[in-house]
Order: sequence, then C-alpha cells, then structure tokens
Amino acid sequence: MPTLHITQDDAADELLGRDPLALLLGMLFDQQFPMERAFGGPRLLADRLGIDHLDAARLATHDPDDLTRVFRGPPAVHRYPGSMAARTQALCRLLVERYDGRAEALWTDAPDGAALLARVGELPGFGAQKAKIFVALLGKQYGVTPPGWREAAGAYGEEGSRRSVADITGPESLAEVRSSKQAAKQAAKAAAGG
Repeated sequence: MPTLHITQDDAADELLGRDPLALLLGMLFDQQFPMERAFGGPRLLADRLGIDHLDAARLATHDPDDLTRVFRGPPAVHRYPGSMAARTQALCRLLVERYDGRAEALWTDAPDGAALLARVGELPGFGAQKAKIFVALLGKQYGVTPPGWREAAGAYGEEGSRRSVADITGPESLAEVRSSKQAAKQAAKAAAGG
C-alpha cells in the first residue's frame, strides 16, 4: 500500500493509498476545485456513507437524488455536487460493466503505458490531459509502471517534474506544483495577448 501525501490530511491520504477507487475518484473530482479538496473528497464521501472503503457497485446503484444530497454536504464534496455525483455514478457503472467493479483492474493487466492511457481516457470525466496526469500519478506514486508509462504520461511522467498531483509528496512539493501551475497559466495568458 503506497503512502500518499496529496491532501495533507492523514485520513484522506490513507484512504487514497489503500483504495484504488478513492484514488480514481479523487482524480475525477480534480476539476475546477482545489486539488487537496478534490482528493479529500473520497474520504468525505466514505464518511458520509458510513463506509470504510468505496464500492463501485454500491455507488453505481445508489439513489441519484440521495447521492447528490450526500455530495452537497456541507461541506460539499465538490463545487458542482449534482454533476459530480452523476459523473461518479457513470464512472462506477463503467467499472462494474467492464472491470467487475474493481478500479485497479484498469491497470493491473495493462500490457503497456499506451493501453493504460487508452483505458483511463475512456472513463467519464477523463479528457486527454487528465488521463495523462493519472497515468503519471499511478507510475510515480502507486507503483504502476507498465512498459512505456512515462511516454504515455507525456511531460507529466518526467522524473523530477513539478507539474501535477503526480508530483505531490508533501507540503514542499505541493507549493512547487502550485508555483509551476501559476507560471504556466501566466505564460499562456501572455501568449494569448492577455
């Protein structure tokens, strides 16, 4: 079981380290929401449901209105509780249909990085960039390193980079990733003439 330090909250990070679905949902929630809160969301969700680990089959079939209520909080599991609850159910349904409800089945038998990236990219809510970041997170911190995983992750897979959640191992690297993201945003804004 990997030891993660993404959220800077021991209970949330412990769940991410031992529950592959929690890690996958944390990545799903990392959209228009602070990174630490996004990855802390699975712990909040589990606590509200009164469970110790997340179960894809249970989430896929949970009453949608009740799940939205659970996501609303307070505090909210995500900034957009209704749409993120629906996306969570869609992701969990796909896991049940294709992977017997096991998030880790996405990567345990992936023959190479390209296949892993393709599988992750098919998930609801995972565009090309998010899929690459998740492949990098799996390789850098979860020990999932099929041949070619760094190439599949692109720049996010580079050793020593500070581009994404894949590079956060504590408060210092969190600050470095934040700084790197800010610099990238400023460069993009300058390039756009803004």
